[in-house]
Order: sequence, then structure tokens, then C-alpha cells
Amino acid sequence: MPIFRPSPPFLAGTNRVTLQMLQVLLALIPAIIAMVYFFGPAVLINIALALVVALASEAVMLKIRKRPLKPFLTDGSAAVTAVLLALAIPPLSPWWLTVTGIIFAIVFAKHLYGGLGYNPFNPAMVGYVLLLLSFPLEMTTWLPVASLSENPVDFFSAFQLIFYGDTANGLAADAISGATPLDAMKTQIGLSVLPEYIVNQPLFGLFGGLGWEWINIWFALGGLYLLYRRVISWHVPVAMLGTLFVISGITYFFAPEITAPPLFHLLSGGTMIGAFFIATDPVSGSTTVKGRLVFGAGAGLLTYIIRVWGGYPDGVAFAVLLMNMLVPLIDYYTQPKVYGAVK
Repeated sequence: MPIFRPSPPFLAGTNRVTLQMLQVLLALIPAIIAMVYFFGPAVLINIALALVVALASEAVMLKIRKRPLKPFLTDGSAAVTAVLLALAIPPLSPWWLTVTGIIFAIVFAKHLYGGLGYNPFNPAMVGYVLLLLSFPLEMTTWLPVASLSENPVDFFSAFQLIFYGDTANGLAADAISGATPLDAMKTQIGLSVLPEYIVNQPLFGLFGGLGWEWINIWFALGGLYLLYRRVISWHVPVAMLGTLFVISGITYFFAPEITAPPLFHLLSGGTMIGAFFIATDPVSGSTTVKGRLVFGAGAGLLTYIIRVWGGYPDGVAFAVLLMNMLVPLIDYYTQPKVYGAVK
């Protein structure tokens, strides 16, 4: 019987996708701890629900597509999608909101395009935008940070609010939820209140929304860990954050009555999770070095435009999806010159 001799190069047997996904989940832990500290244990319930639904949806789609379950269920991609979406939606979202977003992200945004590696859009952001467009009220009411809450929500109360809509004493989620700092900033600027007065309100901290600035810092530190481990490259986050900082700085300098200071934009909302964990998606993002810079800069510019002039307080998800649409065009015009080719 002839012996099969594989030809080089020889690759290690460890699944690199799994290792990368585990690194991403590890990098998210500090920000998750910060979110639990500021918003309570509802964050953990949301993440657990999202993980269960994501893995179940993944298994069903793999079965339908006649793909092996173990390698795909354990590659970590569904778990990353679940955690990112769970962190992006309000902690006290009703269970059906999380379930709807996760199923849409896994089934429609991932598997209907062919599964991991073929999806042109970031699945977590597709699920998030579906929920934001379909259920804007539920998606824009967040718990106040613990120091501002008159009704702190413990684990059992959070469980009841998420799965039953109220607590044992009849307290509903909308009674203890409110607008985010980005939403409050946008609304009050629309009422001709100057940002310099808005940021002095209790909802705001030193540089951004109270609590949100620390959460964004921890997302940024997690992103730096990914850069250190070479899971992502610096091009997209630097281009996105740099563009957002520069354009908001210019506008704030010339027209401070219509926009918040640059640091507020960097440390509020989904800026850092967007720059380091979402826009850096290797599947739906640009594949060239110059393209990544263009992709990041476009995401930063669109985030600012939507925040200031759009109909939604935060524009990270829309910005990333719009840039996902442009990836084929960006890659086409940013391909490196082939060695020896003459134009």
C-alpha cells in the first residue's frame, strides 16, 4: 500500500481562527467587567442569553447546510458575534429583542452568505441595525450608571425584567431606564443648549458620558492587547479614531454650538468597541493596507456625520456597514503594485 507523503509547507494543527476568536473574547473581558460595574448584572444575563441563542442558531444552520458541527461550533466566531451584539444593546432589553437580533445575525448575515469567511457585512452590526430600525424605543433606553440610579437592579430583578417585563413589585424597565449621554447631547443641542453647559449635567463625566468614558477606555485597552498579539492591525482603529478626533475638533473649534468636544466623541457610545472590535473584522473589511486606512477613515467620518446630523445618536454600526458595502471598490483601487508590472 503506497504511503501518502504530504508536500510542504507544513502547518500547525491548531485552528488559527479559534485562537483569534479566543483572543478577541479575552480582550473584551475588562470592558465587560466595567459594564457590569456601571450597569449591573443584567449585562451578564444578556451575554449568556445571546451565547445560547447564537450557538443554537449556528448548529441549526450547520445541520441544514450539512456541515460538520464540531469544527464550526468551536471556532468561536458565533460566540464573538453574540458577545459583541449583547454588549451593544441595552442591558435590560427584553429577551425577545436579543433573540431576534442574534438569530438574524447568525442566520441571515452569516450563513445565508455562505458562513464564516463569506459574509460581506459584520453579522453583529447587521443584527444591531435591524433591531435599531425595528425597535428604536427599546434600543435607545439604557440603565443609568450605578451612581445615578435610584433603583439599582440586582441579578434577580434584572432576570425578571428581561424575561417577564417587570419585577416582583411591579417596577418596569422603562421606569428605571433613560437616554444615553450621546442621545442627551444630541437632543439638547437640537434645543440650542451649548455643549459646554450640557457636559456639566450629572449624566456626564470628565470627558464623556459618566461611566461610558471608562467603558470606552477598557475597550481601547482590550484593543491594544489585540494589537500587541497581532490579532488586528493598527490601520483601521488609528484611521477611524484619528478621523473622528480631527473632524470633531475642527467642527468644535469653528462651531462649538453644534457639536461636543473631540474627547467626548472618542469616549462615548460605541466608539472604541467599533474601532477595535467591529471595524477590524478581517472578513467584511478591506484586505489591503491602504484600503484599511481608507476603510477606517470612512468609518470615522460617517460616525461623526450620523451623530451630528443623522437621525440616531450613535453612528458606529451604520458607518461600519456602509463601509462594508464599499470594500470591493476600496480593494480594487488600493491594490499594491505587482512587482515587475509596468503601467
